[in-house]
Amino acid sequence: MCFFSYNGKNVFYETIGEGKPLVFLHGNTSSSKLFKPMLPLYKDYQVILIDFLGYGQSDRLEKFPTELWKDEARQTIALLEHLDITEANLVGTSGGAWVAINAAFLRPDLIATVTADSFHGRTLPDDYDEEILAERSLTMEDPEFSEFYHWCIGDDWKDVVKRDTDSMWRLSISRRELFFDSLQILQAPLLLTATKKDDTIRPNIEREYQAIVGEVIHGHFKIFDKPGHPAIESSSEEVAETINQFIYQYS
Repeated sequence: MCFFSYNGKNVFYETIGEGKPLVFLHGNTSSSKLFKPMLPLYKDYQVILIDFLGYGQSDRLEKFPTELWKDEARQTIALLEHLDITEANLVGTSGGAWVAINAAFLRPDLIATVTADSFHGRTLPDDYDEEILAERSLTMEDPEFSEFYHWCIGDDWKDVVKRDTDSMWRLSISRRELFFDSLQILQAPLLLTATKKDDTIRPNIEREYQAIVGEVIHGHFKIFDKPGHPAIESSSEEVAETINQFIYQYS
């Protein structure tokens, strides 16, 4: 097992295979385990997995930061520096999508491309504070979701999900900007992916993605027919093919 130190805490990471570096960034209430079943689709890369602090095999936090995704972007950069990696291709899903974009703002010299999968976009919905509390209350009582949380996070999943929910609630009511800077100056090529029917993100996601692509220097998006969240899992083969083509285009 491999760890690096971030703010005095141990962060778990794993490297698999050889090739161009491809870093997968998990979302909230998840871990790098999410990506394990789909790794055969990315066998031509050096795949790098990370469990952000508070999740999976990384050290726990008593309280998550309000701007969690920005802190996780700093963890991502710390990992790249630890491994002495440049020209990394970042793939972030759900909450990890904001992490990936923010990491590209922090160190554009280290990032080759960014894929942001299945996220709300530039802002959270106006009622996100109420939505996240209601959603997590239901999922924590749902046997299928409970099993997923336990598999990804560990035996203490209930405490972790509660801390995560509190962080997201605080972020929502704070109305803080979700990105470090304006998308108009994002240097890394950006690919946006999602499914047409994903109840966890805004219903007009195609319009939101079109708006983002209109702001960034090099932007692309693709919406997949098969429903589910996240798209990288529910439409794994199609998303992998799209990511491969995207990385090849800018390599």
